[in-house]
Amino acid sequence: MVVGAALAAVITLPGCAPAGFDAGAADYGNAAEPASNDVQASPGATGEAVAAADPTAEATAPADPAGGGEANTPEISDEVATTALNATKVARMGSTVQDEDGFVLYRFDKDSDDPAKSNCNGDCAKIWPPAVTNDGEPTLKGVDKSLVGTVTRADGTKQLTLKGWPLYRYIGDKKPGQWKGQNVSGTWFVITPAGTKNLTCLPAVSKPVAPPSDDTSGEAGSGEAGGDYSY
Repeated sequence: MVVGAALAAVITLPGCAPAGFDAGAADYGNAAEPASNDVQASPGATGEAVAAADPTAEATAPADPAGGGEANTPEISDEVATTALNATKVARMGSTVQDEDGFVLYRFDKDSDDPAKSNCNGDCAKIWPPAVTNDGEPTLKGVDKSLVGTVTRADGTKQLTLKGWPLYRYIGDKKPGQWKGQNVSGTWFVITPAGTKNLTCLPAVSKPVAPPSDDTSGEAGSGEAGGDYSY
């Protein structure tokens, strides 16, 4: 046991992978997956990244047949809807899933994947806008269509899921390819095209940006760390 720990300590991992992280390990699902606080943060890790497209074939995801109650599903505007899921590699972080605008998507440890359920509502959803959809049929590039589905949110809208995990953007990401939401609150992580957490580069746990103000014309998310938000 001591020998094994010592051996693990001398293994040099590529990029900025946290000590003790096995890039080949399977995704453990909800509670069984090791908490991010048990993994050492990557020195100097930030959310800045340079995107490099992953050359993979395009496909189109079918609508989730289990959606149900379509007549009662609120219609969302085209500018709000997520219309594409693209597997894209970025510097230091590696594999990500990005939307049609090139923004990195995340998964939330307080959600569940089996069954799929989003637990990010209210102010949480203002900081982490859900990847909502009208038809559940985003254009796919490098993402297996069998892993893509939808879940009905508390407000009745449909949210895209990947391997059961609801997908979100982060308003703290101001430019395509950024991943400043990585390890926020120790519960938010860049999602890979396989639906697993990408822990290749792990900054120290940080607070989320503050939710946007409802009564001014100020931009959403000031970029400053928020208060005692638990999401």
